[in-house]
Amino acid sequence: MGPLSSLLTMPEWLDLLIALLIGIGFGFSLEQAGFSSSRKLIGMFYGYDTTVIKVFFTAAIVALIGSQLLSFFGLLNLNMVFVNEFYVTSSIVGGVIMGAGFIMGGFCPGTGLSALSIGKIDAMVFFAGGLTGAFLFAETYPLIQNLANRSYKGPVKINEVMGISPGLFIFLLIIAAVIMFWLAEAAEKKFARPDITNEI
Repeated sequence: MGPLSSLLTMPEWLDLLIALLIGIGFGFSLEQAGFSSSRKLIGMFYGYDTTVIKVFFTAAIVALIGSQLLSFFGLLNLNMVFVNEFYVTSSIVGGVIMGAGFIMGGFCPGTGLSALSIGKIDAMVFFAGGLTGAFLFAETYPLIQNLANRSYKGPVKINEVMGISPGLFIFLLIIAAVIMFWLAEAAEKKFARPDITNEI
C-alpha cells in the first residue's frame, strides 16, 4: 500500500492484489462515468461536454485534501509518496504530442484502456497506436536522449516552486476549481450539442 506500508505490515502478494483491485475499480468508475466514449471526451476540447475537466479537477482536490488529512492524523507518511521527476522540455514536448493524440484518437491512455475493456474498435486502434508510439520512443531514445533529459528539475512539487504551504496551495486550487467549474458550465451552454450529448 505504498506510504501506508509503514503503518500496515502485509505480504507483497496482498499489496499487489490491493493495487490490482484499486486499478479495476478505477477502470470500472471511468467506464460507468461515460469516459469510454470518445465523443464525450472530445467534447472537452469543443466545449459541449466538460465532464472530464470537472471530474479530474474534483479528484485532484479530494486527493489533496484527503492526503493532508491522513497525514495530519498520522495515517499517511507524505515523505514516502512518490513524486514524478520533472523534465521541463520533455514535459512540454510530451504534452503537445499527447494532446494531439487525445484530440485525434478521442482517448487518453486511461480512458482508452477503459474503452478497450468493453470491446470498442476505436479504442483498439488507439491502443495499437499507443504501443507503436512506445516502441518508436524506445527505439529512437538514443537519438532524443539529450532532449528528453533537458531542463531537469528533480521531484519538485508545485507548492514548493511557488514557495507556499500545501494548505495554501490547496485553498488556491479550490478557488481555481470553482472558477473553472463556472467557466465550464458557461461553455456547455454556449457550445451545446444536444445531437451528440443525447446519444452518449
